Amino acid sequence: MRIDPSILTAIHDAGDTAQAILRTVLTGGLRGRVATVSSFGSESAVLLAMVADVDPATPVLFLDTGQHFPETLAYRDRLVAHLGLSDVRSIQPAARQIRDRDPDGQLWAFDPDACCALRKVEPLDEAMIPFDAWLTGRKRSQAATRTALPVIEQAAEGRIKINPLARWTPAELDAEMARRDLPRHPLSLRGYPSIGCAPCTRPVAEGEDPRAGRWAGLSKTECGIHA
Repeated sequence: MRIDPSILTAIHDAGDTAQAILRTVLTGGLRGRVATVSSFGSESAVLLAMVADVDPATPVLFLDTGQHFPETLAYRDRLVAHLGLSDVRSIQPAARQIRDRDPDGQLWAFDPDACCALRKVEPLDEAMIPFDAWLTGRKRSQAATRTALPVIEQAAEGRIKINPLARWTPAELDAEMARRDLPRHPLSLRGYPSIGCAPCTRPVAEGEDPRAGRWAGLSKTECGIHA
């Protein structure tokens, strides 16, 4: 798999706005070959709303790990209906793999990297086979490990990842949420600025890194899909 250089040039030339980047990606040379990967977390609504503006039939891949907060699943359903997204795919680990590798659902407690590989990385790798590119909602402001996040980055197997909101600040995201009157994740109103699986996510104290509540107390900062 190899992305035509002219496509990369078109994305680079689209300008600095997320809207222009998304329109180029979703209607240009990558049309039909790009998916959005979304956690339906606290900041997911902005990117999904912009995608829906251009093409609500864009595939949206949601990693249903089996360990999400109930609030996340309810929010996913509410946001999908609100935005009119018509191709949201729930990506799950194979039942056989769960039986063989995490039959008690406690793998997260003693090997969180293996748990993320089983429930996120491997299912997404398979789901991405038909696509040459994917959109993410990552931003430089989310964590110290993301401060140099590019808008376009090389991914596995020759794919590219596109981060249209990489430059956006929390204030800009909040303003856009308000301007569009987008529903908010209920946990974001209870001290969860970054929301993953329930066993590995806690609220964040004032002044902490927004992702400090993910795998708290461990050196782990990413699930692995963006390694």
